[in-house]
Amino acid sequence: MLQRESISIFDMLKIGIGPSSSHTLGPWRAAERWISELRKDGLFDAVVTIRANVYGSLSLTGKGHATDYAIILGLLGTDPEIIPIEDINTMVQEVKNTHILIFGGEKKLNFNPDEDIVFHKKFLPFHANGLKFQAVLESGKKISKTYYSIGGGFVVVEERKNAKKKDIAFSTFPYPIENGKELLEACSKASKNISEIVLANERSLRSDQEIDYQIKRVWNTMLECMYTGCHTEGKLPGGLNVKRRAFEMHSKLMGDLPYANPEEWLQSIRQTEVKFRQILQWVSCFALSVNEVNASLGRVVTAPTNGSAGVIPAVLMYYMVIENHAGNFEHIKQFLLVAGEIGSIFKKGATISAAMGGCQAEIGVSSAMAAGALTELLGGTPEQVLMAAEIAMEHHLGLTCDPIGGLVQIPCIERNSMGAIKAINATELALGSDPSEAKVPLDKVVQTMWETAKDMSSKYKETSEGGLAVGVFLSDC
Repeated sequence: MLQRESISIFDMLKIGIGPSSSHTLGPWRAAERWISELRKDGLFDAVVTIRANVYGSLSLTGKGHATDYAIILGLLGTDPEIIPIEDINTMVQEVKNTHILIFGGEKKLNFNPDEDIVFHKKFLPFHANGLKFQAVLESGKKISKTYYSIGGGFVVVEERKNAKKKDIAFSTFPYPIENGKELLEACSKASKNISEIVLANERSLRSDQEIDYQIKRVWNTMLECMYTGCHTEGKLPGGLNVKRRAFEMHSKLMGDLPYANPEEWLQSIRQTEVKFRQILQWVSCFALSVNEVNASLGRVVTAPTNGSAGVIPAVLMYYMVIENHAGNFEHIKQFLLVAGEIGSIFKKGATISAAMGGCQAEIGVSSAMAAGALTELLGGTPEQVLMAAEIAMEHHLGLTCDPIGGLVQIPCIERNSMGAIKAINATELALGSDPSEAKVPLDKVVQTMWETAKDMSSKYKETSEGGLAVGVFLSDC
């Protein structure tokens, strides 16, 4: 599964709409990409009808993951990073009610989502998440394009078997890295820590000002997401009637401390009680808050996916409010640089798609990312950083993806809490250990994760055909 890619941290940490990076953000981006390619080929103006065909895991849990919403919004030409959240349902319902879609935000087409978005149970050979767009042109000619949502909002097309493999921008990085071994070698030769190596690579793509701007956008989105989740009560949409828990947890933990915005909120949390039990509760509250927002079509940061979006912000908040009250933007930047790099190693060597690898590919990877990042912030060596990432993943190996009702709610939301706690514990284990005595290197656990993913039954790969998804009846929820 190895890919020689220069993956930016901003590829691993994308801003998007919930509930799923592979089933929501990916199809949304695929629709945008199709429109862009039609325009490039001079075909956009000639389109008279369109249809979307959804396959495999993307189909089996598509309705619960709002895949149909994502396709409609993508075909409308909206951007998930900036669309007002409050407009989403209104825009989708208008298309459903009128059967009219403003294609690419410009061209009025007849479009009935119930008939023109077709969910097929069969799987396409290339990837479990297949999506084919079809169009009929004014001339009567039929055209189509197939995309694959491979996790984390990444969208690809299938390469021809005899196509020449390319090193995608690999030569642009001063420190081209495919795996943990190469990352440690780069750190050793340059006498730099991991975040410094990653920052040097990012500088080959954009200026320091652009890097800082993008990192601030990512962090502000995370902070706003946690703030929103902690201040929103009620039940989540989708039919399971899952109660939002972050609101009550936050209210009990926060007490009467005053604040008026997310930044003041962060400062106020630093004044709260920090006994061991409260630490566990705060970390869980942060993680739950994010994924409750995600489950309600809110804006989150894929880290590396939407289903695992709560782990990294929860662990970063743990550092900011528990470990270091003087934590600032430079610490946030350092954390996200390391987290992004570890995530890219898993993407290159295995997968970050639950449809390909089960939940080990989402919560497991996010926990590894958070553990490694926290370890460097707490003074760990590059070797200890990778050790922490390995420990976190080792104890997520084989984790299935079996969402009840095809919704990113049960067990997905709680798993973010567990992934965050495991990440913190993995950090402490690594910081108290001698990496030279470690028996399992990070690259070996990445390889093992991929082998486990290939051995795992498709029932446990985001299809809702096994595990809790069939063991718990919807009527019981």
